[in-house]
Amino acid sequence: MILLKNATYIDWKTLKFLNTNILVEEGLNGKISFTNSENSNASKVIDCQGKLVTKSFAVGHHHVYSALSRGMGSPKKNPENFYEILQYIWWTLDKSLDKEMIEASALYTAMACAKAGSTFVIDHHASPNYINGSLEIIANAFDKVGISHLLCYEITDRDGLDKAEKGLAETEKYLQSNQGLVGLHASFTVGDETMKKAVNLMQKYNSGFHIHVAEGKYDQEHCQNHHNKSVIERLNNFGALDSSKSILVHCLHLNDKERKLVSQSKAYIVQNMESNLNNNVGYFNSKGLGKNIMLGTDGMHSDMLQSAKSAFFVGQGFDTIDFSSVYERFRKVHEYIALNQFDGDGENNLVILDYDSPTPINQDNFLGHFVFGINSNHINDVISNGKIIVKGRKMQTVNESEILEFSKEQSVRLWEKMKN
Repeated sequence: MILLKNATYIDWKTLKFLNTNILVEEGLNGKISFTNSENSNASKVIDCQGKLVTKSFAVGHHHVYSALSRGMGSPKKNPENFYEILQYIWWTLDKSLDKEMIEASALYTAMACAKAGSTFVIDHHASPNYINGSLEIIANAFDKVGISHLLCYEITDRDGLDKAEKGLAETEKYLQSNQGLVGLHASFTVGDETMKKAVNLMQKYNSGFHIHVAEGKYDQEHCQNHHNKSVIERLNNFGALDSSKSILVHCLHLNDKERKLVSQSKAYIVQNMESNLNNNVGYFNSKGLGKNIMLGTDGMHSDMLQSAKSAFFVGQGFDTIDFSSVYERFRKVHEYIALNQFDGDGENNLVILDYDSPTPINQDNFLGHFVFGINSNHINDVISNGKIIVKGRKMQTVNESEILEFSKEQSVRLWEKMKN
């Protein structure tokens, strides 16, 4: 039990402010309770005088595999379109990953998420030349740091049907004993046979798809040319939209019919504004897509507050978005996790913010501070499943310097391998 005394608690749903002491239970999906007393059986006490306490964050779509890309050299060919960005950058990188590189990527990503206030991560992994056991490596790394997770392996035909079969096998093996999703790369790299097998896995384990959708125009063009239908129509025909666990990532180039299908479905969308900007693939527009819109990082970084700000500011010119709706998208991931009864996002996941605002902050103006003020630099402490994993901005569960040293070693190996 942890006691947070002298706290200013912000209810993440109502934004109501409450001056109180908070007792935090330890354990998966543990509870919190409010008390006026400082006498408790708490084993640890944190004085939150002058600080804000609220629910921690969660990442709607991440890519552990891209963690070691920062600062890497130029690709062998300068990409001229999105398909070539995939071919010469990301598919070159993921094919080079081995066990140690995956572990370093996962440890660093989990640590970066923790320090940015996220205690739950939904990840979409790819390592075509190290598939078997890759999800367990990531899960173990996240567990070591203290981050809850919902993982999947990116099933695809792009490296041959044998690799697709290995992706399906890795998915089934993982789902037998872990909460997870059935991951696919995108419609344009998944044939009908592999798609059918993925649907069978989804149904067998009562799971959902986690797939990139219409990130670039090529995805739609390929679907029309090879299947005589749109991407959303294809996924709908396979039943992928029937599950509330299904995650449709990006959804940039959808027509009105597709938007209606999505809005009427149980599936959730994840917006990744900065990645879309980086890849120059277009701008997210929520028109007609319904309310099931979450935010992710797409492996660009691990900072959900930054993702929210990007969605808001870029959305001023390309979307219908305001203070309330960007906050709703930021928090929608919690609804997704709870609705589908995934573990690890209970009340006892909290962030303590040391927010040095020059102006008053209260229930009425909190959203203005959320958009224009609060950032990851203000995250002082993080509690995950009732355990302190960040205290005074320092990791408590792992040795940060050792992880950084390990990740640097593995990034150099990765970059060398990518040259071959």
